[in-house]
Amino acid sequence: MTRCEFAHDDGAYVLGALAPADRAAYERHLAGCASCRDAVAEIAVLPGLLGRLDPAGLEQFLEPPAEVSRVPALLDAARRRRRRERSAARRRYALTALAAAVLALFAGFGAATLRPPVEITPTPTPQIALASMRPIAGTVPVHAEVGLTGTPWGTEVTMRCGYDRRAGHREAYTFRLVAHGPDGATEQIGSWLAAPGDELRLTATTHFTDGELVRLELLRDDGTPVLAYDAR
Repeated sequence: MTRCEFAHDDGAYVLGALAPADRAAYERHLAGCASCRDAVAEIAVLPGLLGRLDPAGLEQFLEPPAEVSRVPALLDAARRRRRRERSAARRRYALTALAAAVLALFAGFGAATLRPPVEITPTPTPQIALASMRPIAGTVPVHAEVGLTGTPWGTEVTMRCGYDRRAGHREAYTFRLVAHGPDGATEQIGSWLAAPGDELRLTATTHFTDGELVRLELLRDDGTPVLAYDAR
């Protein structure tokens, strides 16, 4: 005899546990299946009986609850153990680092006490020979000396300049240092304001190389030449 494919749906139907589509299909099936109708009739009173049961009295007919799973407790214990291990590892690392620092301190102290102090001698600054610039027109209240040093990018000019205190010279002037190169090319490499009694030292650079630099001139801001130095 062929088993009905809905044979196990009677309980779910009576208790209202079938999905709407499955319930509709089962009810269509009941119209033509006497076996399923008998099964439903046998358990039709079940919902009413269940509704009258006292939950407290029902417990005596039920099996004792299964033993609570130990998995959460084991996971908690493992986590606590891992935290303790990490804390212990951090303490060991800190103690090791502290011991290493102490040993390094004592080693450095011992080495410092055994070795004589090292004296650092500063590298002497090379002295640059300075040559006097000559006045361009008569006697002027300004004097200057220049020194030239060749560099890969041109020529470095070291200059020492003073504005003398003289009768009739009280104004402050802006002075400009100009480099002359080949074919009449010029380049201003310095500018400053000075009054009588001022002394200054400066370092400037021109892109003219040793072989290209022809002349250095000290001019007032209005273009009046004051001093000159012929580089060649």
